[in-house]
Amino acid sequence: MLSILLSSFFEAARQGSVTIAAKRLNVSQPTVTSRIRQLEEAYGVALFHRRGSRLDLTETGASLLPMIEGLMRHLGDVDFALRNAGDLHVGHLRVGVTGPHYILSCIDAFGRAHPQLRITLDVGNSQQIIDMLVDHRLDIAVSSHAIDDARLTRVLLARDALLLVVHRNHPLARRASIDLDELRHVRLLLREEGSMTRKATEAALATVGIVPAPMMVIGSREAIIAAIHREMGCSLLPQSEAPQHPDLRAIPFSAAAPQLSEYLYHLKERSNARLLRAFLAHVQPAPV
Repeated sequence: MLSILLSSFFEAARQGSVTIAAKRLNVSQPTVTSRIRQLEEAYGVALFHRRGSRLDLTETGASLLPMIEGLMRHLGDVDFALRNAGDLHVGHLRVGVTGPHYILSCIDAFGRAHPQLRITLDVGNSQQIIDMLVDHRLDIAVSSHAIDDARLTRVLLARDALLLVVHRNHPLARRASIDLDELRHVRLLLREEGSMTRKATEAALATVGIVPAPMMVIGSREAIIAAIHREMGCSLLPQSEAPQHPDLRAIPFSAAAPQLSEYLYHLKERSNARLLRAFLAHVQPAPV
């Protein structure tokens, strides 16, 4: 029970928010609040200063955080050792992704080969997913960010060309291909700052001297596509994510297309683990 209370404290301390901590732990906000309160009352201490929805650590909370962080990692090691034990007739593989498109075939093949194993798929942004991997809360992370970290092994999973997605009523909709330079006066819908799709879009446009002035910044692929459906603009999307819909058109670029890379990460220290090796057997790295 103590480990459950400590995990809620740890996540709330890392995020500075009960709401975000609850989402990361897949529990309700009142559950996280209750667990922190139980911990404080059990030991007669205050771990947070509460300022509205914001949490700031007290001196006691700050002094405990490094110890609890170490404990959470040790618990993660124990959990992995138990899940990795045996002959793969039972177990649990935890995968985190920023988008599922590139890894689903691997998960499907692994699941068919080991039907007794449980697989969970967490979705988040790149920073969240990598943090969870480093904290031993994931076994596999998939992200379009190229991260250099001595603790991690990185495998190039896929390269995906970006396409221009427009509504069928758009002036460019009948084009078989398009040049980047033709986007100079197009109303572009961009993803949020930090999105690798946005970074790839901006880098490609910079090669032809275009600095996009987005009409709207939208925080998800689904919302981007919904906006295109309403003829609010167009956007560059990876080919694997381009929607198949009669009202939309996905137009390739005539010259070298901007590309997005997708990477698979795992902890180097677990490279020889049976569970991990069994999954990686179904991963076909992309040509470098």
